[in-house]
Amino acid sequence: KPSSAGARVHFSGSSRQVIDGPFAETKELIAGYWLWECASLEEAIEWVKRCPNPMPGPSDIEIRPLYEAEDFGDEFTPELRAQEERLRDQLEKASKQ
Repeated sequence: KPSSAGARVHFSGSSRQVIDGPFAETKELIAGYWLWECASLEEAIEWVKRCPNPMPGPSDIEIRPLYEAEDFGDEFTPELRAQEERLRDQLEKASKQ
């Protein structure tokens, strides 16, 4: 989702500061990502605040929620839901082989 739906946790030494989005475009970025399943943005923020500082100096970790089926409303038709379920089943079976 866009940065307006996210937050950043700013790391400076042992302190953590939460900054709500939206954010201006970043010109310099060291990127990587984690996918966490959390009940809310607030839960994700609490997890990130427990992380060690990822850089030697001050730094930020940005948190953004992913789009979910419910975000697409009526456009996510029963046919598309069934197709997604079939694909998920196929992936699950393939990963067990």
